[in-house]
Amino acid sequence: MRILLLGEYSNVHNTLAEGLRLLGHDVTVASNGDFWKDYPRDQDLVRRRGKLGGLALMAKVATLLPQWRGYDVVQLINPMFLELKAERIFPVYRYLRHHNRHVVLCALGMDHYWVNECVERKPLRYSDFNIGDELRTDAVALRDRYDWVNNAKERLNRMIADDCDAIVAGLYEYYVCYQPHFPQKTQFIPLPIRSAQPGSTSTPLHTPLQLFIGISRGRSAYKGTDIMLRAAQAVKEKYPDRLNLVTVEGVPFAQYQQLMNDSDVLMDQLYGYTPAMNALLAMSKGIVVIGGGEPENYDILGEKELRPIINVEPSYESVYNQLEQLVLHPERLPLLKEQSIEYVRRHHDYLKVAKQYEKLYQSLNSQPSSLNSHLSTLISQPSSLNPHLSTLISQPSSLNPHLSTLNSQL
Repeated sequence: MRILLLGEYSNVHNTLAEGLRLLGHDVTVASNGDFWKDYPRDQDLVRRRGKLGGLALMAKVATLLPQWRGYDVVQLINPMFLELKAERIFPVYRYLRHHNRHVVLCALGMDHYWVNECVERKPLRYSDFNIGDELRTDAVALRDRYDWVNNAKERLNRMIADDCDAIVAGLYEYYVCYQPHFPQKTQFIPLPIRSAQPGSTSTPLHTPLQLFIGISRGRSAYKGTDIMLRAAQAVKEKYPDRLNLVTVEGVPFAQYQQLMNDSDVLMDQLYGYTPAMNALLAMSKGIVVIGGGEPENYDILGEKELRPIINVEPSYESVYNQLEQLVLHPERLPLLKEQSIEYVRRHHDYLKVAKQYEKLYQSLNSQPSSLNSHLSTLISQPSSLNPHLSTLISQPSSLNPHLSTLNSQL
């Protein structure tokens, strides 16, 4: 199959592409590398700062669109799969829908259904937006709430979710937000990780224990890293000879991995039920994770034996107590390290995950391509496309005269 993976989130698409290629598929990854993380990709979609950056990216997309045709599957990492305004993405999606067999939408992070479900229906005991029945009111949570409701981004998300052929949720949290709305097309597939080589064993313990915390730029409070960091600092102050704390912020992925490698323990995602890519990468290296490990995480995977994650409630006291117990009882770590490696091999190995995606893609391609009839009508009418984008696509030589017009609209 020919597969186009558009956009990136924490190395999901790049890692999936590696697995799919091993299975014999022709895969193209087009993304911005997930901003400063700079993950590998085949086609670079980085947006430079300012209006000129948006203009340049729009022009780049226009030149790439003819190459984004004829794929068996186009998979979008998010409704906002390009660093453009939502209004600019509508015609790009319609173009992709018209010129390719099937479209798959990933539910892997911030989008309308994640935000709205956590705020309105509250299917989770806690999340990025609620603690029980109370909504979080920190600035970043409020900003993200309003960023995806009653605007073009909500309309874009709803349109793609309604129109696409399948929705793949990579975490339990996202699955329970999409499945009630799209029960026939929503599927859970674990996140892909390049596992340790067979036969690898967990790394030896350090004295003092090495605790690693990665801080996401501008999102420390939103992800709960601020609370985790305060708890870790307090435990280190109480047991200075038993714990060493390493924090890292805003470094490229390759450097981040090197800094993580010598750790014993990693803290991540205070408000999560499940380990995401950062935690799973650590676990694959035999690093024990303190974070999201709720029963629902193991249930959706069908895991009955392994319990490698030190689960915490979303509070300072829970994080402090769990870390303190680990510092006082480091003899627990060897088993947890071994289980962490086995957990990733069993459920998240990139080739195993790629086979699950392959099975989904094959099931789609065994069915006739089915465009939403309304969108099909719109696509067949050139006026339904953004006229400037349509002109750029059909007449590449006329690119420059339209740049100033596009600039005024970005």
